[in-house]
Formats: sequence, structure tokens, C-alpha cells
Amino acid sequence: MDTRETPAEQDMALLSFYKRPNVEWARPLHCRLEGDVAIGKGVTRFFLSTCIEKLKSGFCINFANTDVTRLFDGETGHLVPSASHFLVESDMFVMAGRMMGHSFLHGGPCLSGLSPALAHVLLGGGPKTATVALEDCPDLDIRVTIRLLQGESKLSEEEAKRVQDLAYAWDLPCLSNNNRRWLFEKMLIHAVIGRVTRQIKQLRRGLQETQMWTVLTKRPDPVALLFPKEGAVDYCPEVLLKHITWPHHDEEDDDNDFSVDTMCHVSGYLRQFIENSSPNELRDLVIFWTGWEILPRTNLSLEVVKGSFPTASTCYETLRIPGHYKDYASFKIDILACIGSCQTGFGLI
Repeated sequence: MDTRETPAEQDMALLSFYKRPNVEWARPLHCRLEGDVAIGKGVTRFFLSTCIEKLKSGFCINFANTDVTRLFDGETGHLVPSASHFLVESDMFVMAGRMMGHSFLHGGPCLSGLSPALAHVLLGGGPKTATVALEDCPDLDIRVTIRLLQGESKLSEEEAKRVQDLAYAWDLPCLSNNNRRWLFEKMLIHAVIGRVTRQIKQLRRGLQETQMWTVLTKRPDPVALLFPKEGAVDYCPEVLLKHITWPHHDEEDDDNDFSVDTMCHVSGYLRQFIENSSPNELRDLVIFWTGWEILPRTNLSLEVVKGSFPTASTCYETLRIPGHYKDYASFKIDILACIGSCQTGFGLI
């Protein structure tokens, strides 16, 4: 990846990489960032995190007259593939399946927040056995129309017409007093799954090409790891604090720039920030610190250095905080600004 390119050019480079046919995705992965001094595992983390983030937030490319092309639509925890035929014809969901499987194989983050009904059908379950909720329907207009069929209250003439027009568009029978509940279920299943059957097949094909399909069909335990629920990677302060290796003062080291009191003050500010932060802020801190939202097996290092703002060396999982802070308020302002850059930069300010 070339960090000197525009976001659109970087996204096109990602698409070109995952569009390649006949790739052995389980082979060792080596990433390099052009225009950045970063090396090592941190670059791989940044690359895989970027792929999954793009699947959730969209690619900065103009497909079908849109500034951002989203492959998945819907509410948090109820994401379903976009119904765009243009994306299907471009095999974009094959590419998405490759991204998901590739990141999983190399220990990267997974696409969280998929609709449980979609995951059920994607892994071979039938639409009739899927538990589909109204929240799974990404089109709000369609959702409102289908919701009219809930309950037993009498529909107005205008409401009945809205339901009937949608039923005709999907080749479903007329609304009657006897088929109201049946029609509600049929329309909901079609709105969530029926309209994206080709997209689901492409996702399945992409996963098959990464050799993940065999694992998923033979063993049920990796399914929850590949398709985690939204918020499944939330951290509690106690867990994060246990992973930190705190700085210490070595009297024999002539390179110590700060006293023991300064190191204790700075470490205390970070501890206070972690103990009082929201799950989203802790997640951004981990991404800023390591390059992705997964806590490493080794400890996270903290150093007190000379500088203006906190920086992170994600390759070595090291957070460097300047020792000039005299109060917690100024430290909090700077650390929030820095971790807020984790989605737009490589974790450096």
C-alpha cells in the first residue's frame, strides 16, 4: 500500500489485490507501506484492519454514482449485503468473502455486526429456518411497509395499497384476512434474504477460495469467531491494564530523561484514562497502540519520552507519552485527539 496516494487510489489497490484469481490465501503474508517508515507486524495489522474497516464503512470509490461504495447496509448488529446488482456483476462480494477469510487466517480482525439470519443462510441454513427480525431489513421504507402487517389492527386504504404494491412487486399474493401473518413472514424473508441470494452465494464462494469453508462446515466453534457480534471485542479496564508493561527508572541507565516522579505521574494519567474511558475509547486506544483492535499475546509497552504528543510504534506495540504533562486534563485532551486518528492514519500524530 502507498500511503502517499489518495484514499480512492488506496482503495482501488485493495480491490485489485483481492480481485486476483487463483491465489493461495493461506500463504505467508508480507505487507509493506510505501511512504511510511513502519515495518514488521504492525504493517500487517494495519493492512488487515483496513480491509475489514472498509467492508463495514465502505470504499472511497465511485460505483454507480456514489462517493462511497458500501458493500453492507443496515443497522449495527444487523448488517446485510447491499442489494445493488452492479456490485454483484462486479463480483464485489466474492472479493469481500476473500477479505473475510484472509483476515481470519492471518489472525486479523473479523467482520462484526452481521445479521444472525444472514450468517445462518450463508453457512448453509435455509431461509425458512432463519430467525429474521425487522431490524435486519436495511431499507427503512420497506421496513415501515412490512411493519404494517404486524398485529391485527385494521389497515387504512392507503396502508393496504402500500402493502399490496410491494407484494405485487415481489410476486406475492394479495393481502387478505387469512394470509396476513404468512404474508408478513414472506415479505420480511424476501426483504432481508431473498433480494441478496446472489450476494450470499458470492460471499460463500470467496470464503471457499480461502479454504475457510471446510473449517466452518466441519466445526461450528469458529463461526462465532468469524462472525462476531457487534461489541464482542469490548474491553474492560482491568483486562487492558494487566497487559501493560509500565515504565521503570533504572539508576544505572544514563539515558533516563525523566525522574521517577514524572514517570509515575504520566503512568497515573494513563491508568486514570483507561479506568474512566468508554468501551469505544478503549477500543480506539488499543488500535492506536497496536494497529488493530485485538489485544496481543505479549504485553503492551509504555515509554515516557520527550515530545509534543503521544505517539505509537505499532510494530513493537509501544506507546510513547511525552513527560511534559502536569495535569490530567491536558493529557486527556491530547490522548483523545491521538486515538481519534486511528481510523485515518497509521496511529501516529
